[in-house]
Amino acid sequence: MEEQQNENQLNIELSEEIAEGIFSNLAIITHSNTEFVLDFIRVMPGVPKAKVKSRIILTPEHAKRLVHAMLDNVEKFEAINGRIKTQEEPPGFPMNFGGPTAQA
Repeated sequence: MEEQQNENQLNIELSEEIAEGIFSNLAIITHSNTEFVLDFIRVMPGVPKAKVKSRIILTPEHAKRLVHAMLDNVEKFEAINGRIKTQEEPPGFPMNFGGPTAQA
């Protein structure tokens, strides 16, 4: 019985660099008939150019599993911490984040 448990275990390695994570405040999701592409971007106020910091490519099945896992985790988070408030954003992405324009 113990051998079966060991066969079903997955050993996941997390390097120090990856463990630090990458901050993203914009995600762009595109798809084809065979894959979903999630681009994670960091947009800075007053800077008109932003780089993709990470790209994740998923099969449609895994994309759907990710959506369900995210919903489950958001529900659990809100059950403990209260409702996450979201703001309705106007069409298009506000490049100045609603604050003052940067000056140099």
